[in-house]
Amino acid sequence: MPTLLEVAAELYALAPGGFVPARDARVAALRSDEPELARQVRALRRPSTAAWVVNHLVRTDPDQVQQVVDLGAAMRAAQDGLDAAQLRELTRQRRQLTAAVTTRARALAAEEGTTVSDAVATQVESTLTAAMIDDGAGWAVRAGLLVGALEATGVDPADVASAVAAPRELGIEPQPDGRRRHLHAVPDAPGPSGGEGEARGRTAEAEREAAEAAREQARRDAADAADDLASAERERGAAADDVVRIEAAAARLDAERDAVRRRLEALDDEAEAVEAELRGAALRRERAERTVGDADRRRDEAAARLAELEPGRG
Repeated sequence: MPTLLEVAAELYALAPGGFVPARDARVAALRSDEPELARQVRALRRPSTAAWVVNHLVRTDPDQVQQVVDLGAAMRAAQDGLDAAQLRELTRQRRQLTAAVTTRARALAAEEGTTVSDAVATQVESTLTAAMIDDGAGWAVRAGLLVGALEATGVDPADVASAVAAPRELGIEPQPDGRRRHLHAVPDAPGPSGGEGEARGRTAEAEREAAEAAREQARRDAADAADDLASAERERGAAADDVVRIEAAAARLDAERDAVRRRLEALDDEAEAVEAELRGAALRRERAERTVGDADRRRDEAAARLAELEPGRG
């Protein structure tokens, strides 16, 4: 039997629209022989569009993802060495690399017929950034089993456990603050103008991105809920069909059992009649045998008297 991770790997490799039907089919196939695995598979969430894009990138172009993770390791090394200038340079490289890899991911998704909006692309880039600055997020991204986008500030750990399928099987558990080493991104040095208006613009842009991400999350949650409802309704319909089928089979068996019972009763009656007839035939045979014996005896007696009466005999 397959493991949960093996089933999950198959499901999360599918196109977004194929996930729920394939998941429900696997649940139905596993329900009788592997009920616990069926329950775990049923709990797998459909990936958001951004999560699917990253998962697809991991499967089709893993080298791009590895570049992201490697740059994150270099940034952590620079941070440990307190090399601010190098860290700023790596931060610029990070932005260039995440933008380039996001563009590559959008192109790969388009080849599969999935259009990636700017809002979804922002979530993809946020996930790739999280893979750089948070080692746990990097591990989750490379697993290819994301169900949602990731964010990492460099201060608090990324919420990896809720953004990946089967976290326990992957060895991912919620960690208290400070249990993992996280990267603090160093901003670019301000330009000659001082950048106060630019800072306000970045704040407004961040707020717009956060609002769009919240709307996307709400849409994704609504879609997941609708999928779960549709799946539950299909299961309820299947269960109702099973009840009707089993009730019909039970009624048919009851009728057959009643017919067999009546036939047994008729056979019992026939057996009693045959036994009575057999006893009567046995009595008639005994009487006939006695009659034959009496006739033989009378014949012998008559022959003896005849012999006595006829001259020259006896």
